[in-house]
Amino acid sequence: MSAATPPQEVTTIACIATGVIGGGWAAHFLARGYAVRAWDPGEGSAERLSRLVEAAWPALTELGLADGASLDNLTVAPTLADAVDGVGFVQESAPESLSVKRRLLADIDAATASGVVIASSTSGFAMTDMQVDATTPERLVVGHPFNPPYLIPLVEVVGGERTERWAVDWASDFYRHVGKSVITMDRELPGFIANRLQEALWREALHMVANGEATPEQIDTAITDGPGLRWPVQGPCLTFHLAGGEGGMAHMLDHFGPSLQEPWTRLEAPELTQQLREDMVAGCESEAAGRTFADLVAERDRGVIAIQRALRRLREGHDG
Repeated sequence: MSAATPPQEVTTIACIATGVIGGGWAAHFLARGYAVRAWDPGEGSAERLSRLVEAAWPALTELGLADGASLDNLTVAPTLADAVDGVGFVQESAPESLSVKRRLLADIDAATASGVVIASSTSGFAMTDMQVDATTPERLVVGHPFNPPYLIPLVEVVGGERTERWAVDWASDFYRHVGKSVITMDRELPGFIANRLQEALWREALHMVANGEATPEQIDTAITDGPGLRWPVQGPCLTFHLAGGEGGMAHMLDHFGPSLQEPWTRLEAPELTQQLREDMVAGCESEAAGRTFADLVAERDRGVIAIQRALRRLREGHDG
């Protein structure tokens, strides 16, 4: 067990390394009413951070600021030790270099009070590989955001082999408390979940362009005016669950399963085993959480209509 401050009682956060991701985290925490201490050894980092936060503030204001939220709550600390002194949480966002991450996380660990969870914004490294030099690695977790962190709600949380469960649970609870949509991963996975899905689509797009099969504009339109409209409402699993009609995912897999072997993509299709089928069916039923086929269709349609209306207003404003 840890002596960590309960997530809802944290008042001050340290943001270590304040590039695009770290600065975006600082803006998000400021908008949620926290005092933020930032530290970055890079030349001109304070000025860049100020510009980034100020540029994000109009969007954050439109989304709704928490009570007490203010740009005045941002402090640029002269040293790492000053930045983490007395804070309730640390978010590290250094460049993607394993040696840099290892050294910096060890330094943060040494300077930060015991019981304080330290999270890394890494988008590619496993915490198992980053925590090797830390004295108390049990409190180190990955808190992988999507850019910009102040606008995109998703954060993926996972620990390393030496991380204790309390730290993963604490970080997940804290991120939810500050308005994030949290995926608490069961195990480490190269690229995490969302990056792997995004990368699969990106690679297929590059293949089509390289082979002269589609243009970048056609690919973008295929997503923005096609399945991309459904995904903010219901992700790919529930989307295909509805594709099966009232029979749901079970009917979809049984009916369209053979098409998995069609060479439509450059990715090798997994074997549709009975276990995979059962896992997909059970997972979609769990996600549906009692909502009927008709309920899900109505939810999807309302959401897509709302998205189309919002996009139309945005485009009309741009054209004007």
